[in-house]
Amino acid sequence: MASLNAIAKKLVASGKGILAADESEGTIAKRFALIGLPVTLETRRDYREMLFRSTDAMRDYISGVILTEETLEQKAKDGTTFRQLFEETDVIPGIKVDRGALPMPGSKDEKITEGLDGLRQRLAHYAKLGAGFAKWRGVIAITSYAPSRNGIRANAHALARYAMYCQEAGIVPVVEPEVLADGEPGDHSIQRCEEVTGETLEAVFKELRLAGVDLAGMLLKPNMVTPGLRSRERASVEEVAKRTVETLRHFVPAAVPGIAFLSGGQSDEEATAHLSAMNQLGGLPWALTFSYGRALQTSALVTWNGEEANVPAAQKAFTHRARMNALASLGQYKPELDLAA
Repeated sequence: MASLNAIAKKLVASGKGILAADESEGTIAKRFALIGLPVTLETRRDYREMLFRSTDAMRDYISGVILTEETLEQKAKDGTTFRQLFEETDVIPGIKVDRGALPMPGSKDEKITEGLDGLRQRLAHYAKLGAGFAKWRGVIAITSYAPSRNGIRANAHALARYAMYCQEAGIVPVVEPEVLADGEPGDHSIQRCEEVTGETLEAVFKELRLAGVDLAGMLLKPNMVTPGLRSRERASVEEVAKRTVETLRHFVPAAVPGIAFLSGGQSDEEATAHLSAMNQLGGLPWALTFSYGRALQTSALVTWNGEEANVPAAQKAFTHRARMNALASLGQYKPELDLAA
């Protein structure tokens, strides 16, 4: 597992993080709707090419990119493969391998992620294409009915089986158990999020151990401990950082090389500030960094607006956001840096 550990450590190298560019067609359609852009093979390609050709950002602040099956084999407009672009900036390509979260039979308000059938064969194919890591997302909703113990256990078991298959194929598994902040009704307290996040992480690591997953050859991609997005309760940056780190200390073994957070519907600045505050606490056994989609891309997307003439400005916006999060992974972000941009 030595090579897996080396890849995992490179993904959470000091001052770098992961770009999540694995949006499904449905998700990217919602993003493009913000700028009134139709979703086609060409528009998806052009948008991602704009991000991937942001050379300064990719070389200096991004360690890996999570891709879809479409993007892993896709070429830029001039015929250069995206994988070649990553090689030029020393970025590790990754791949989303789950098939999405669907309603879980026998439950209310809960989902189970599917995609284990045929995964072993798919991973072998992705490894040949150069994927160094993979991602699987389990979704845990907080409602008056959920989560149930069975819902948490079922998703934890699927995450463990996925991780086992990844390591067998020589691919680092990024394990993503997301306790939703932006799901329905999304009005839960920060205390409730803390409880469910802890219960979820406990179940996930129990299943990972039972499956024989080498914790030194994986990464964790969890949510931060926050109130629901529609909660009347607001939490300070310091409280989010403190509660998140305390929960992680309690449930995440020190053998895990790093934790790369999802942004979970937070604004760009909130996600960056929370990450920086956590790293300022110090004395952590794992690297803490970012694995953001929206919180890295939104400003670039709006600036780009589907226009080729706007590409340089959009790339500048993306580079700025990547730099802010790189600073946050070092505990060095300050809000005035955003105000001055």
